[in-house]
Amino acid sequence: MVKIGYARVSSTGQNLDRQIELLQHAGADKIFKEKQSGAEIKNRPELLNLLDYIREKDIVIVAELDRLGRNTRDLDYIISTIQNKGASLQILNLPTTQTQDPNLNRLLNNLILELYKYIAETERQKIRERQKQGIALAKKQGKYKGRKKKYTKDSPQLVQAFKLLDEGYSIRKASESTGINYQTLRNYIQEYRK
Repeated sequence: MVKIGYARVSSTGQNLDRQIELLQHAGADKIFKEKQSGAEIKNRPELLNLLDYIREKDIVIVAELDRLGRNTRDLDYIISTIQNKGASLQILNLPTTQTQDPNLNRLLNNLILELYKYIAETERQKIRERQKQGIALAKKQGKYKGRKKKYTKDSPQLVQAFKLLDEGYSIRKASESTGINYQTLRNYIQEYRK
């Protein structure tokens, strides 16, 4: 049995020291460290290395649940991968239960995890909703201009895409030929070619 820690911050400017100290204090023998956004698992090589490294009876330790993932889908995948390998998960800021029956322990800990995943997902949805409301209000007040457009009407790529469309190319072919994202090109067509 090996205790394996996982520490993650979202950007290179942030510091892992606090998490590493907590993981060492919890007895982690090995720690995987990552400075990556939690948005997509495929962009987190150290998490993938950890999931490949763990073996039966190992214990994966994280300081907080959101260090593993920020949405229910990713958390379900990560937790089930850990459990399917016969390892267990310890989250330092969550309450744990220890009974004589390991099956009861697993059940109670899974219940606690499900509650916290639900809370985290609900909070994430609230943040998105507040952000939408803030943007709508800023637009109403004329303070929000949105993201700067990648192309102007006179951008060579966009001019070329419109030329190809006039020659009978499909939007998809014009997109592929010019390197403009398909949906982006559709949006520019709607804006500039009404």
